[in-house]
Amino acid sequence: MEIKKESVGLGTGKGGDTAIAIAKALRQAKKNMFKIKTTKDMSIPHEVGAKFGSAKLTIMPNRGKGLVSGSTVRDMLILAGIKNVTAKLHSGSKNKLNNARAAYKTLYQLKEKTAVIKIPAFIPEVIAEAVAGEVK
Repeated sequence: MEIKKESVGLGTGKGGDTAIAIAKALRQAKKNMFKIKTTKDMSIPHEVGAKFGSAKLTIMPNRGKGLVSGSTVRDMLILAGIKNVTAKLHSGSKNKLNNARAAYKTLYQLKEKTAVIKIPAFIPEVIAEAVAGEVK
């Protein structure tokens, strides 16, 4: 997990040494990072839920009650800077990696969509006029 405000990333790594594994996981987390759409008070705009493996997660906004969550989901929400939410794991899964992946998948639904304006390679009216001009 990478520490960024309003950003979340998840990565895993293996290595002969712990430091090497942590470096690999950090590099992978930075590659998988995305920005979360939040409200003014750093909460989420609406309820979201997702499932990964047997881990099911629901994250709901709560007004002024703080961060109500547990396990790896709480860690991810703290690192993302999200406040005033309630997260509920609806599974008996004790697998922390699957729970973290379910949290990542749930928060991915809140991904900030950036406006991309595509400039067309051609303008149909200009081509139609050019073809009509050649035919005459």
